[in-house]
Amino acid sequence: MVTRIDRILTTHVGSLPRPKDVLAFLFARAKGESVDPAGFESAVAAAVEDAVARQKKAGIDIPSDGEMSKISYATYVAERLTGFSGDSPRRVPSDLLEVPRYMKRLADTGGTPRLARPCCTGAIHVRTTEPLEADLARFRRSLKAQGYDQGFMNAAAPGVISLFQPNRFYKDDDAYLDALSSAMAAEYRRIVEAGLHLQIDSPDLGAGRHTMYADLDEATFLRRIEVHVAALNAALRGLPQDRIRVHLCWGNYEGPHTHDIPLAKILPAALRIKAGAISFEAANPRHAHEWVVFRDEVKLPEDRVLIPGVIDSCSNYVEHPDLVVERLCRFADIVGRERVMASADCGFATVADWNTVDPDIVWMKLASMVEGAQRASRRLWKR
Repeated sequence: MVTRIDRILTTHVGSLPRPKDVLAFLFARAKGESVDPAGFESAVAAAVEDAVARQKKAGIDIPSDGEMSKISYATYVAERLTGFSGDSPRRVPSDLLEVPRYMKRLADTGGTPRLARPCCTGAIHVRTTEPLEADLARFRRSLKAQGYDQGFMNAAAPGVISLFQPNRFYKDDDAYLDALSSAMAAEYRRIVEAGLHLQIDSPDLGAGRHTMYADLDEATFLRRIEVHVAALNAALRGLPQDRIRVHLCWGNYEGPHTHDIPLAKILPAALRIKAGAISFEAANPRHAHEWVVFRDEVKLPEDRVLIPGVIDSCSNYVEHPDLVVERLCRFADIVGRERVMASADCGFATVADWNTVDPDIVWMKLASMVEGAQRASRRLWKR
């Protein structure tokens, strides 16, 4: 995993707010409406160019394409793989079930995503690689135009696909995960071959506890996510670990999160993923305290890098740069300054039209994160 020996690098989790013309295309396609391919390409290409340019201006060292072409970070696979159709019942997080009035308020005010989540109703195979190749071409052009020599691209883990798009076809969920693993392996490999860092999005290891597996006891859940990790590792087989990072989270929504499983419980499984870096929530009020896990409970393997969230992705407060300094220095003091990167807790538009944080404030938060990383670097390298 790329780090620097003279300062802390900055990145984020991937998704960024989409412009209105891109949103119109994405939701028209999701409804099965005919769209102009040239118009779609032009709109998305312009959005990627703008997103990369704005990341450069903000000072982000390792940017993404903002996931501009994707309606969400997990359900996008339905247009790339066979076997998905229809819709599925929502798996409401168990913490929200305890507060029905607030849950209704979220739904009424657009605080929950409304897109379709197809079920697996047939055999999973690669349908087309054209959307991926288009993403790679747009992003690489934009990186070159802004003078970047590196960037990252998101891809969904088999486990998170199964979380949002339940199995209605395979004999059991293990067989479904195996099929997803085989199908997604080609996408993972192609991203790495294109010279990008691959970010695997795997919220199933955290959010899966209070959604997909809410009815299981903790021990059974922990055994289940080991199956998820095995399926992911099978898909990553043969890829260089130092080109891969994995993102964990407990659901990117503003809610009580009182049913979130502690980081310490899932971290041993997450560290078995063949990835050189681990990205995780470390800024929001439910998980900001968990930096102590790395100090007191889990020793980070020598070949791993931490990418903690140092700004919250569900709050319109802009974190002060000195708070970012405090958070980064805590991790640096534990694992070493060269093994920490600055990031956000999660994406800022994990579903295309679902922006808890105002789009203008997103860029204010990222700029403050960059300033904090610069201040932290001055402090850490002065010692």
